Amino acid sequence: MEIQRDMILKSFTVETGEGLAQMEETILELEARPEDGELIQTIFRVVHTIKGNASILELPKLQSFAHAFENLLDEIRSRNLSVTPEIINLMLASLDILREMGAGAAKGRDETSARAREVLGRISKCIAGGAQSGSTRLEGENGAAAEPGAVRTPPANDSLRSLRVDVTKLDRLLDLTGEIAIARGRIAQLLENPGAADLVAIRETARAADSLHTELQELVLKARMVSVGPLFRQYSRTVRDLAKAHGKLARLEIEGEEVEVDTSVIEHLKDPVLHMIRNAIDHGIELPAVRKRKGKPASGTLTVRAAHEAGSIVIEVSDDGAGLSRERISEVARKRGIFAEPEKLGEQELFQLIFEAGFSTASAVSDLSGRGVGMDVVRRNVQALRGNVFITSEPGAGSTVHIRLPLTLAIIEGFGVGIGEDTYVIPVDQVIECVELPAREQNAGCRTGVLELRGQPLPYVQLREHFQTGGARTMRQNVVVVEHDSNRAGLAVDQLYGATQTVIKPLPHVFRNVPGVSGSAILGNGRVALILDIPALMRSFEAEAARVA
Repeated sequence: MEIQRDMILKSFTVETGEGLAQMEETILELEARPEDGELIQTIFRVVHTIKGNASILELPKLQSFAHAFENLLDEIRSRNLSVTPEIINLMLASLDILREMGAGAAKGRDETSARAREVLGRISKCIAGGAQSGSTRLEGENGAAAEPGAVRTPPANDSLRSLRVDVTKLDRLLDLTGEIAIARGRIAQLLENPGAADLVAIRETARAADSLHTELQELVLKARMVSVGPLFRQYSRTVRDLAKAHGKLARLEIEGEEVEVDTSVIEHLKDPVLHMIRNAIDHGIELPAVRKRKGKPASGTLTVRAAHEAGSIVIEVSDDGAGLSRERISEVARKRGIFAEPEKLGEQELFQLIFEAGFSTASAVSDLSGRGVGMDVVRRNVQALRGNVFITSEPGAGSTVHIRLPLTLAIIEGFGVGIGEDTYVIPVDQVIECVELPAREQNAGCRTGVLELRGQPLPYVQLREHFQTGGARTMRQNVVVVEHDSNRAGLAVDQLYGATQTVIKPLPHVFRNVPGVSGSAILGNGRVALILDIPALMRSFEAEAARVA
């Protein structure tokens, strides 16, 4: 029975999380359309479902809180209470309590916290006051006017660890496994009787099995794909709360919410998008009075969009605020010693300085920014996903942060290279070309060097020396030209094995901090190949060059 209860609690947690996410969106819509009765009905249905589930699972305190919330909603539905900003704040606070108590229930707790008791008191006072006047101004326990809902980060979505898969996809997966089993049996039968076996029949059966395996792999990858809409929509509350807490007005617009990416990519996007939104509200969106003087609407607009481009997903976070100031960025870069003459940099290079650790143009530290951490987190998280990030801006019109990521983190198109008996894999989208290392460079015996490639200097490094692989260099070496963030470098290797589809295996914990390596792959011969982390390698090369200089 205990096992069954755990399974039911897990299902309750997922269902409650989805219901509360829907309710949060609906409350924010209600703030814009307070006379829409259907929105109240939608909220009511979610709370009533949670109340019923809490009763079934014998969670009396959660059930009691949901019942009190229902009483508030019933007063609004009956027009005894008007939908005011204070009512919206109370509804959002009640939602947060339901989320908190639901998370506690998943861990076997059914408790009413001090914050929950405070919200219950506000609900009772609101209902009592509304019965007399039809509207009320909420007050906290000390008699002071209640502040707007506390700024919070979007909740961790535990349901991302589970997926809803179309039954037709599951049916096809079952069919494929059956067909693969038949193909394997056919191959085994042919190999057991080599005298009577027809080589052509073995080859054709093996090709059929390969085709089935490829289709199975593609279908599994498609089953892992989820839309970015639920991730983006949960930031609507964050934008509202952050803007109000800092005396601003802002709303969130979402484009491309139907775009699908691998579920593991979604999990890693949450923090970068949150930091970009916080940065846009603090540095980009102006105060309402300032926006009116500039001829803009009092409420700023943040736009989060997603799109597929050339086998990648592009995420953009735009604002219609003040834009970036070259002068301010240059001043901070010079003062912090990040760059001696920042005014000589091009626009793209200058804006990239914003992602440096400790860089901030804020004049004072606030709860939103000022410590130079947020955008550094964005860059690090994006690079961990084998992506890149850059900023465009127009003074007075706003800024846009662009992120480009691979669609999946499970499989990549890799380019195999060899150093001695070891094989390394480079993500093929970062490979520009391959050239032969000139004989004079091979004979020099240097760890690093510079080639002239079509009239342009190309710094390169011997991967053998970088990874301290033993053995002598081969008589003929090649240089793989790689690119990241518009910077190019060469990797000198012994052999070129060409492009191949590579299934990424995570590194064991003890090897996760090895610089320049992002994962591993199992080769056809059973050996392990390391997957190179090109951004990390290039950063280490730059750091080494700076030390030498």
